[in-house]
Amino acid sequence: MVLQTLDWLIIALFFVLYLVIGLFVSRKAGQNAAEFFLSGRNMPWWLLGVSMVATTFSTDTPNLVTDIVRQNGIAGNWVWWAFLLTGMLTVFVYARLWRRSGVLTDLEFYEIRYGGKAAAFLRGFRALYLGVVFNIMIMASVSLAMIKIGGVMLGLSPVQTLILASTVTVLYSTMGGLRSILITDLVQFAIAMIGAIGAAWFVLDMPEIGGLSQLLTHPNVSTKLNFIPDFNDSDLLITVFILPLAVQWWSVWYPGSEPGGGGYLVQRMLSAKNESHAVGATLFFNVAHYAMRPWPWIIVALSSLVVFPNIQALQQAFPNVNAQVMGHDLAYPAMLTFLPTGFLGLVIASLIAAFMSTISTHLNWGASYIVHDFYRRFINANANESQLVFVGRIATVGLMVITCIFALMLSNALQAFHILLQIGAGTGLLFILRWFWWRINPYSEITAMVVSFTIAIYFEIFHTLLGFAPLTSNFKMLFGVGITTVAWFIVTLVTQPSDAKTLQNFIDLINPGGPGWKNAPVKKTAKSDWDVPHGLICMLLGSISVYCALFGTGYYIYDNLMNAAFLWFVSLVTAYLLFYVWKEKYSISA
Repeated sequence: MVLQTLDWLIIALFFVLYLVIGLFVSRKAGQNAAEFFLSGRNMPWWLLGVSMVATTFSTDTPNLVTDIVRQNGIAGNWVWWAFLLTGMLTVFVYARLWRRSGVLTDLEFYEIRYGGKAAAFLRGFRALYLGVVFNIMIMASVSLAMIKIGGVMLGLSPVQTLILASTVTVLYSTMGGLRSILITDLVQFAIAMIGAIGAAWFVLDMPEIGGLSQLLTHPNVSTKLNFIPDFNDSDLLITVFILPLAVQWWSVWYPGSEPGGGGYLVQRMLSAKNESHAVGATLFFNVAHYAMRPWPWIIVALSSLVVFPNIQALQQAFPNVNAQVMGHDLAYPAMLTFLPTGFLGLVIASLIAAFMSTISTHLNWGASYIVHDFYRRFINANANESQLVFVGRIATVGLMVITCIFALMLSNALQAFHILLQIGAGTGLLFILRWFWWRINPYSEITAMVVSFTIAIYFEIFHTLLGFAPLTSNFKMLFGVGITTVAWFIVTLVTQPSDAKTLQNFIDLINPGGPGWKNAPVKKTAKSDWDVPHGLICMLLGSISVYCALFGTGYYIYDNLMNAAFLWFVSLVTAYLLFYVWKEKYSISA
């Protein structure tokens, strides 16, 4: 495939636009660490919400969805659709608490909630563990998708792709900090959505596909259309439906879907004008992420089963692509090679935009941990604001370089997804309860982190080396969740809780309320009403509304108008009920 001059001009135009934005806000971003990492804590909900959506619309996301659909059908997407429950819990319970905390990063929470040397150690260690090690794994997975796109659509080697794609991203991220990222995310999300919808439109118009109705009746596709796995296929039913809904959503820590919130989502909440804007941003993100975006990717994934029914067909079509990265996820960029001149450039620009929005966020987020939770906390407590911004910019460049090296070692997006899920297995419940149960302490968190990571490393590396038969991903996750949860719960009971002064300060600042603080050595504040039950009702209504909107759209695509109309009606009714229940406590103020 050869890109024409018009395609290259479109791609170059967006590159220049991103650099101009970074340059335009660079002076303000360099004023202090709060500006560089939180945009002055004065951002509106709609900009933050779009930024959250743009960040999770990474280059590897359509590849991951394609991998899932080709192997397990549309129902296989429950492995990530189930995280909507986590997202809605964050919206209606935790977004306000995070914004109320006033911290610069979510890791600063440890010394507010726990205090003492153990909390300081936990904060510093997780700054490097999450900000560097874990963060690099995430960015490497995203970069792997960019490598596949560069190889299939541009004929570039992995090294060439990474150099070209990362240079502009690093430049505007280091110049403009979070403010430039938020503004570019707005542009990038619009481009990415236009590209994804347009790609699905043009793919359906291909002679090999013959339109939507012909696609849905094709023998390679017709067995992949169920929204819920076949109950006769117990393995698939348990793996992609029962476990995600029954266990995974509350027990597994995954970037962008952390139980109780965390990472770059919390960074956006902390950047909001106030609590109500933090809630509004997170709600918009969950609606857009789960209800608006999946179907264009799914349509292209289904179409790829007609054109490239198996891995062999992909290998024959792209013999020059490195065999190490040849997998089902390659089918998405492979389908994009059929797009017409002009629009092809826009789609490639949209995929590059998706890459940049995710990478820039993770670079800024990781750098915030390195600067605020490690450098300033343990190395140079007296560093001035210009020094902190300088270290943040150096950390941004360093994270990108290490990411590029690690990306060359991965082979497919689904592999990275399962590794990340396994590492976070069993930690989710702790992150949910630590706000509401006074007994949880830093040793609980250290135990959860160490045990979950150890189990993940054992299963991924040592289990087969010791001669044992490979285990299914369900068993690995259940084992990880069970052992990790039991371990941190026992440690919580046998170790001392945080001191009374720290707990009192936490109550005075956050005021989480609830029966979990009943026996705590603290004085109750005057406004100790516990509104978690109210939040759980909102969570349930929001989840039903989004799921009905998602599957109502699916039935409309299937031309099943009766089911589509019914689900959309339920979605509207539950959305109205949500608004009615929500508006008094969570309505957005200026």
